[in-house]
Amino acid sequence: MTRHRIYTRKGDEGYTRLASGDAVKKCDLRVEAYGNVDELMSVLGLLSLAEPSEELAELVSNLQTDLFDLSSELASVASDKEKWLIEDEMSTNLEKLLDHYDDQLEPLRNFIVPGGTKTSAVLHLARTVCRRAERSLVELAGKEEDVNPSSIMYLNRLSDLLFTLARYENNQGKDDVILKARKKRGA
Repeated sequence: MTRHRIYTRKGDEGYTRLASGDAVKKCDLRVEAYGNVDELMSVLGLLSLAEPSEELAELVSNLQTDLFDLSSELASVASDKEKWLIEDEMSTNLEKLLDHYDDQLEPLRNFIVPGGTKTSAVLHLARTVCRRAERSLVELAGKEEDVNPSSIMYLNRLSDLLFTLARYENNQGKDDVILKARKKRGA
């Protein structure tokens, strides 16, 4: 069996190839967008270190599969619309999950900051990376070719779900870290 090396040396001059074979700069907005989605998948992978429940571990595995599809979609060019994998129904499914977990939480009465349990802290980190990925998709859609609108909607719902899951993992919100008001200077 021939061993293939992970390095090709083809990116040494700052270019990479999209799934279509088109060469683009590594700082291209499309590359930035799928890189942010890849980072989100990696942050979600950190959850395994926090020993999540089986339910959460399975949910995260499904989310990572969705995000892999989204990343693949972004690595294609706009003329590849038939290759779009993210559909509106996926956002609807996230909304159902949001409702399920949110219904088990006390209403949020204060601003909270990331923290609490290990699992919650990682979910908050994933939420912030998700928001960055969403912003990069919106920027790509505004400056370049078409971006699947379902993908933007999916990341928007996913960041809300990650926030809700972080609260849920903080003992159904009881162990959320409440933002402490700063004393006014000179008072």
